[in-house]
Amino acid sequence: MPTPAPGPIVADAGTLIGVVRVLPNTVPTESIIDDPEFEEKLPKQAVAEAGMGRAVAQANSTAYFAHERAVAEASPFGVAVFGKSPQLPVGLAQAALPDRAEPIRSSMQPPSSPADQLVKLSGLDGSVHARWDKEAGPCVSPIADARYSMGSASAVNALPEGLSLGGLLNGGKPAEDGAGSLLHVPNSAEAHSNVQLVDVPGQVGKAVQSTSNLQLASVRLFAGTPQEIRVDVVGTPRLTATATGAPATSTVEYEAPVLRVSRGGEQLGVLDAAHPALDVPPPGLDRRVLDAGVLRLSVGELKQDVVDTEVRAAARLFDLQVLRGHAVGLPTSLLQVSFGEQVVRAGAPAGGVDCTTAPVPPAPDPAGTNPQAVQPLALTSSGYYAIPLFWTGTGLLLLGSIIIAVLPRRRA
Repeated sequence: MPTPAPGPIVADAGTLIGVVRVLPNTVPTESIIDDPEFEEKLPKQAVAEAGMGRAVAQANSTAYFAHERAVAEASPFGVAVFGKSPQLPVGLAQAALPDRAEPIRSSMQPPSSPADQLVKLSGLDGSVHARWDKEAGPCVSPIADARYSMGSASAVNALPEGLSLGGLLNGGKPAEDGAGSLLHVPNSAEAHSNVQLVDVPGQVGKAVQSTSNLQLASVRLFAGTPQEIRVDVVGTPRLTATATGAPATSTVEYEAPVLRVSRGGEQLGVLDAAHPALDVPPPGLDRRVLDAGVLRLSVGELKQDVVDTEVRAAARLFDLQVLRGHAVGLPTSLLQVSFGEQVVRAGAPAGGVDCTTAPVPPAPDPAGTNPQAVQPLALTSSGYYAIPLFWTGTGLLLLGSIIIAVLPRRRA
């Protein structure tokens, strides 16, 4: 529905600290469009997904519901099965309209539970803020902001005896502590997404900017086993999409970090733009049976696209493929672990968002100075006295009936 506010604008920013996918790129994606050929072109999804550290900021001036003009969401974890993601009773969410003057914040320390063997999180802290003015629309700051941080995190922390990760890496022998973690984030990590308007040099209209920031210092793979692999992140991944209203000046900026991979204090390699992939063969596995011993680490490729006045981009910090099935004819891996997934989108009207002409609610005028003030209507007909005339006529009729009843009747 069109609104009197400046626009139209559309923007999204999403940040995910980490996600584990089971059999990725195997489930066909469904669409509301009844066209099998169209669905075949859509990228396939994983059988199951489990993510942690999620922050999403969205803005849409033409949203069907008014409270969806600006939305901010943050949650410690999320799951999806066959592409369906249920709404979990955790996390934070805020939507506007109406305009939200203050953000929502929450901190928690999850208690110990059997679920810790799958995912264990600590030191959780999040905040969300969504703003949208009824008259000025997106001419507020920020439009949407979502942030979620965690002190530490680990996933796939224990497996049955003989199938534990430590046993797999040691040729069938269990790990020293009897169990290991597929991945472990020992230090604090934070996902931050933001949507706002920014100034453009030489242009009156403002640009729509979506930004995804990720703070992640180190990741341990197969933590707690003799073959633990350490990935240190040098730099802060930052992905920004800026839509000025003109394709020629709209931009995508990505600050890609450098990843240093080591095991047992020995550096195995460096992942960067010049060296996007690294294979790490753990010892102790019989590769004659299945070429699953190679752990492939790769830097996520930056993808970007500009369509009219809308710019989109996506990037990943790095991917890890576990139990690769290519040797036995499977086009995918059993598990794929991704860190630092970032997605941004921004769209602005031609010329940008003009906040200088944003409608402002009129101030109340002093009494008697507003020519459009409501004046009493002139009484131009007896219709305005309908109720008094009714009761007057009723009273006269009742009085006449009494007089006729008490007076003697005249005989003929």
